[in-house]
Amino acid sequence: MLKKLITSSLCLIAANMFCAEAKESFEPTWESLSRHEAAPDWFKNAKFGIYLHWGVYSVPEFQTEWYPRYLYFPWSDVAKHHEATYGPVSEFGYHDLIPLFTAEDFDASEWAALFKEAGARFAGLVAEHHDGFAMWDSEHTPWNAADMGPKKDVVGLLGNAIKGNGMKFITTFHHARNLQRYSDPEKLKKEMARDFGTSERRRFWQSHFPYYEGTDPATTDPKLRYLYGNVPAEQWYREIWLPELVEVIDNYDPDIIYFDSWLDLIPEDYRQRFCAYYLNKAAGRGKDVVILSKQEDLPLSVSVENFENSRKQDLDPNVWQTEQTVSYDSWSYTKGFKIKPASHLVHEMVDVVSKNGVFLLNISPRASGLIPDDQKQLLREIGGWLGKYGEAIYDTRPWYTYGEGPTLQPEGDIKNRQLFDKLKYTKDDYRFTTKGDAVYVITLSEPEAGSDITIASFAPSKSAEKRPIKSVTMLGSDARVEWNLGADGLKLKVPAEDYNISTVFKVEYQVI
Repeated sequence: MLKKLITSSLCLIAANMFCAEAKESFEPTWESLSRHEAAPDWFKNAKFGIYLHWGVYSVPEFQTEWYPRYLYFPWSDVAKHHEATYGPVSEFGYHDLIPLFTAEDFDASEWAALFKEAGARFAGLVAEHHDGFAMWDSEHTPWNAADMGPKKDVVGLLGNAIKGNGMKFITTFHHARNLQRYSDPEKLKKEMARDFGTSERRRFWQSHFPYYEGTDPATTDPKLRYLYGNVPAEQWYREIWLPELVEVIDNYDPDIIYFDSWLDLIPEDYRQRFCAYYLNKAAGRGKDVVILSKQEDLPLSVSVENFENSRKQDLDPNVWQTEQTVSYDSWSYTKGFKIKPASHLVHEMVDVVSKNGVFLLNISPRASGLIPDDQKQLLREIGGWLGKYGEAIYDTRPWYTYGEGPTLQPEGDIKNRQLFDKLKYTKDDYRFTTKGDAVYVITLSEPEAGSDITIASFAPSKSAEKRPIKSVTMLGSDARVEWNLGADGLKLKVPAEDYNISTVFKVEYQVI
């Protein structure tokens, strides 16, 4: 513990010293931090990234990555499954799964090469989920992948492999929810007095682990309490939440740090101190970094807004991000979960990019570190599409309108995840991007060869572009495209080609 306190103090001293030494010095205030460019050009150009949910929660391969939470609700399917598989939770708790998380098939070089093949411009992993298990070699918690389970510095190995393949590196942090906020007797009393009716799943909602006396989350064991977050709040902020972030910044130099929900529960001054440290460290290293957050947990002058399983309705002048996962079910691997088709994910990526967004795709390795073949094939299909049509995605910017077509997306956010997952586009749905003197028309279905289509957004009465169109071609094809610009829009005849997922027409304007 003394080592932790000394290390934590040194980290914070170093943060203050670095503020004074960095070329671009940021103070821990929102006004000062707002001088940072939240979305640097490299992020605006990247468009597509890959990360993964992989940890101790991957071992049971059951239900979701929230297995550790529901394990401690005796009424849950997780608790029943756990007892049938491993024995009573009183004798075999979540921490007892760690020795089974051996990662014997983990190959950072193989993973990074696959992400590169898929067309990702940045990639990484969940550095720490709500469960309190750090995936790097940490001095601030004994519960880390270098000392337990895999006994490998997963963040370090994967980060080096990703950077070695020319991609930017993202680490995501979900540990704001790990703090056991209900160990306080008054909070516990109020929580237990509340009437949840049929919404028992919401009990202890502001902490990942439910707090019941006699269970692991209520432990006072000097070591176990660091996994289950049962540490006094101020001590936890000072010794765990902030120092872990500083440690990853110092040792692994991530280009992007993403925060999951519940970051608003971290005191504002700690959030500001993190931002100042990260931005000053990046400035000293001569690089631009990105901070991603959800639900206004950080000001948009400092961070990029992230949406989970949902997206913007319209084009936004500010760059934003959507994160999506490969399955219709869990974010971590579970037995029998259903993988989405490549067409679904490509169409979502196209829609996001057309609205000035960036698309982050989650994959789900097995506990051994094996990426299942169906997920590998999915990534390669996405990479194949980007290999042919990536010109219309990478380094582009939005046009005056994001697109046209009859299909409307659901309102709302992650609460309507199932509606977003069911969304299907038609042959009359198109999205637009632009770069240089070109506008790209991306179909959100496989067009019918020989058919005539009209893109109304090019109509002279609608478009602000007054230059004549020089040519219309199709990416990845030498086929001639017949076209004509009329009062009702740009009319195209679809060439006779084999189409897969969608296609892209490149409309080039004359240079005047």
